[in-house]
Amino acid sequence: MRSSLRTIAAAAAALLALSACAPGPSGSPEDTAAPTGAVSQDVAAAGDVTLTVWDQNTDGGIVAAQEQLNSAFEEKYPNVKIERTAQSFSDLKTTLKLALSSNTPPDVVQANQGYPDMGAFVSAGMLRPMTDYAELYDWSSYYPESLLKQNSFSSDGKTWQGDTLFGVSQTGEIVGVYYNRAKLEELGLAVPTTLAELDSAMDTAHAEGMLPLAFGNLEKSPGIHLFGVTQAAIAGPEAVSELVSGQGGAWTDAPTVQAAQQISDWAKGGYLTPGANGVSRDDAIAAFARGDALFTITGTWKEQDLRSAMGDDVGFTTLSTADATPSTTGGQGLAWAITSKSAHPDVAAAYIDFITNAAAAEVLIDTGNLPTVLPDDYQPAAGTLAADVATQYRDVQDADGTVPYLDYSTPTFYDTLTAAVQELVGGQSDPGQFTSTLQTDYAAFLNSRK
Repeated sequence: MRSSLRTIAAAAAALLALSACAPGPSGSPEDTAAPTGAVSQDVAAAGDVTLTVWDQNTDGGIVAAQEQLNSAFEEKYPNVKIERTAQSFSDLKTTLKLALSSNTPPDVVQANQGYPDMGAFVSAGMLRPMTDYAELYDWSSYYPESLLKQNSFSSDGKTWQGDTLFGVSQTGEIVGVYYNRAKLEELGLAVPTTLAELDSAMDTAHAEGMLPLAFGNLEKSPGIHLFGVTQAAIAGPEAVSELVSGQGGAWTDAPTVQAAQQISDWAKGGYLTPGANGVSRDDAIAAFARGDALFTITGTWKEQDLRSAMGDDVGFTTLSTADATPSTTGGQGLAWAITSKSAHPDVAAAYIDFITNAAAAEVLIDTGNLPTVLPDDYQPAAGTLAADVATQYRDVQDADGTVPYLDYSTPTFYDTLTAAVQELVGGQSDPGQFTSTLQTDYAAFLNSRK
C-alpha cells in the first residue's frame, strides 16, 4: 500500500488514461473492455430514469449514510429514482452472479474485489469498464493509486490489479481489535499493540473467568478477518501482500503456519466464543457490546454500531509486527461498479461519483463511518472510538501496512479459506492440514495461469 492518502502517484494518471467512451449492450469481455461513444455528466439529459442499485450496506451507520446520500441524489436530479436492494455480504455473494447473468441486471452493484467476484464478473463481460468515467470525474486526483489498482483488472479478468478500472469504493476499511476500555482497566492491562500482547491479555482474561474474544463464524467471512489479522501481525504486510497477489511465497510458509497454530490454540484453550462456527457475527459482536468478552476482532464498518451500544467504553486498535510496523487486513470497501447491460451508464457513473466523493465523505463521517479518503482536517476528540479508528487507519496507511483481503487470492479462495478456518476453529484440522489446503488451491490457480 502507498504511504499516504494525500499523495497521488503519477502512475494513477497512466492507469486512468483511456479515451472517453460508453458501453455497448453485449456481455462479452471484448465488447465491455472497449466501450464506444462519448460519456457525459449531464444526468438531466437522460430523461426519467429508474436506477437499480444493489449493495451490501446493512450495518447501522452505513445504512443511514446510504439512505441520506440516495435522497440527496434524487433531490439534485429529480428525473432519477433510485430503486435500492440491500443484502448482507454473504447473500450478495450468492445472488449477484445470477442477477448479472440476466437480461435485466441492476445498473449499479457492489462487487467484491479480487478473483472470486470482480474477476469472474469481468471475465464474463458483466461489468462495464470505468476508466473513461475516472477521467471524466478526475478520480485520480482524489483516490490513491493503490486503491484504484485494487479495483482494477485486465480487461479479460485474468489479472487482478490490471490496467482497467472496474469500480470505485466508498468506504475505507481495516480489520482490528475492538476492546472494552473499562474491563481492560479493571484487569490492569494496556491496550495490546502486538499479537504477543493480545495473547497475553487474553490469558489474563481467561484466568479471571472472562471470555477473551467474542467470535462468531456462522457466515464464514469472519474467519477471513480473524486469520487475516493474525497472519498479518506475524508475517508482515509485504509478505502477505505478495502472497495474495501471486508474486511470491506459499501458504505453507512458517509465518502462516504459526498464525494457524495461534488460532488453533485459542480455540482449544476456550479463548473464543464456544461453538463459534454456529454463532453469527452479529450475535458475537452483541455479546462483546454487552460486556461478555474483553475483545472482538472485526472491521471498522462496525464502528457506529459499537459506539451506539457502548459509548465511550469501546476502543479500537490494530496490531504491529515484531519490527513495530502496523499491519492488518483491509484497504477499502466493496467497489461500486456499473453493469455492462445498464442502459444508463452516465447516470450510474454520476451516482457512483456522488456517493463516493469528498462531500459524501462528510456524510459518512457524520453517520459514524470511515470514508475511503479521510479529510485532512478530520480530527475527532481524543479518547473516542472515532479517534481510534481514524488514527489507526492513517497509521496503517502511512506505514504501507494494509494487507488485501485474503480471499482475493484465487477464484475459489473465498470458499476454500472460509471452510478451512471453520475446520481449524472446530478442531477438524490442524495447522499443517489447514495451510496445505490453502496452498493446494493457490498452486492450482498459479499453474493454470502459466
